[in-house]
Amino acid sequence: MDEGERLIHSFGRRRGRKLRAGRAALLSTMLPALRVALPAGDAPVDPAAFFAHAPRETWLEVGFGGGEHLAWQASRNPAIGLVGCEPYENGVVALLGHLRDGAIGNVRVWNDDARMLLQRLAPGSIARAFVLFPDPWPKARHHKRRLVQAPFLDALAQALAPGAELRVATDHADYLEWILERLPVHPWFDLVERLAARPADWPATRYEEWSVGEGRSPAYLRFSRRAAPRPTEGAEG
Repeated sequence: MDEGERLIHSFGRRRGRKLRAGRAALLSTMLPALRVALPAGDAPVDPAAFFAHAPRETWLEVGFGGGEHLAWQASRNPAIGLVGCEPYENGVVALLGHLRDGAIGNVRVWNDDARMLLQRLAPGSIARAFVLFPDPWPKARHHKRRLVQAPFLDALAQALAPGAELRVATDHADYLEWILERLPVHPWFDLVERLAARPADWPATRYEEWSVGEGRSPAYLRFSRRAAPRPTEGAEG
């Protein structure tokens, strides 16, 4: 984002109900050691540097909600470094609780707008990304706040390594249509498959369980980051 350009937030509140004392304490006892701190300047940053020991790969979850999926992936992939982005304080605290209870040490937290972090990540430094149940902003006047927009996809594509997997899920029919109008035609992404059910290595989030209980049918999408951009229409060759 150019200097002075206004970033329209794709999220709502930063805080919800007041945290109980024990939960609030996690923000002072755990978060400082896990929070991503970017160096001054605008030089690209390798996210492997966020971890005490360089991980085999780095994965990124944008908008981790209550952290159930992120903690599950981290606990089952200890050689992977996972960076979770979530500006909602109550969600961050929920994740910290999962990490404490599971003694999980391969997670780092960016508790602000994910797009600010993406702008600094070194090209090709992320091996897998997750965008699960982003806010659909259903009212037409709020569509500008939807996360899946060209600038976000451009930045994400730059951070992803060639062949990297992008997993996307939504339970909102209109937003699914919106996503399918944008991601499969993006120059750097190919749609790999659309699933009616989650694979075994794709655990449910708390929101997803609530949504299914309400009678909704989530859609699960897998994309691949291309090694070269898709030729534009009419290009030679």
